[in-house]
Amino acid sequence: MTKIKQQLDKEVKFRNKTTELSIDKPDPLMIATKYKDEYISLICAVFAYGNAKHIVKFLSNLDFDLLNQSEQKIKSNLQNIYYRFQNSDDVIAIFIAIKRLKEKYSLEDIFYKGYKNNNNVLDGIDQIIQAIIEIYPYQSKGYKFLIGTPPKKDKNNNIKLIGNSPYKRYNMFLRWMVRNDNLDLGLWKQINKKDLILPLDTHTFKISQKLGLLTRKTYDLKSAILITQKLKEFDETDPIKYDFALYRIGQEKII
Repeated sequence: MTKIKQQLDKEVKFRNKTTELSIDKPDPLMIATKYKDEYISLICAVFAYGNAKHIVKFLSNLDFDLLNQSEQKIKSNLQNIYYRFQNSDDVIAIFIAIKRLKEKYSLEDIFYKGYKNNNNVLDGIDQIIQAIIEIYPYQSKGYKFLIGTPPKKDKNNNIKLIGNSPYKRYNMFLRWMVRNDNLDLGLWKQINKKDLILPLDTHTFKISQKLGLLTRKTYDLKSAILITQKLKEFDETDPIKYDFALYRIGQEKII
């Protein structure tokens, strides 16, 4: 594992620069970086599925100032906007939900309410999803996919690792908010980066298997946790600093 750590540390250093976010190397963080706003960043994160180029194109065409406008203006301006599994009603719904939350709360405070008891980011994610659902109880298949469902829990109210999705988009959002370097925004100050979970996607999943960081074959929350634990052997205080490097290695087919 020493050679793998050396390889990843080198890749982290090489990737930690603003030129890693460009038209030639599209990533939704490009748009989040432009605004440096926790709520806009959340919208960028929840739409971050599919082809990176298409994600960035879609996000670039959104008018985020609508979060400061009336709900009627949101409905009017977004009536013809859609993205993959989300029709215009779904896009309108997330803007209205986020607008309502932004008017009342700090998103970091919502997250911290769940996180603070056990320093568990999954409890914080649960709080965010619950808050979105409660503030604007809109329902559709596309919208449910977009915001996700609250994590499944056992009889003791503990979140199950098996049977839950990796919550990739939320964990990616948390990386942006909590870590602070030439890529990540570091907008939140109450959350410890050592508690973050790897935003597991198809690239990081396959590369982690190739590198021997993961032997498990199921793409789920437990696998994300297992890889994170392995990365803590490389850096206990900041294991998710390896996420972007792993992602680029997979995306660019370096290995």
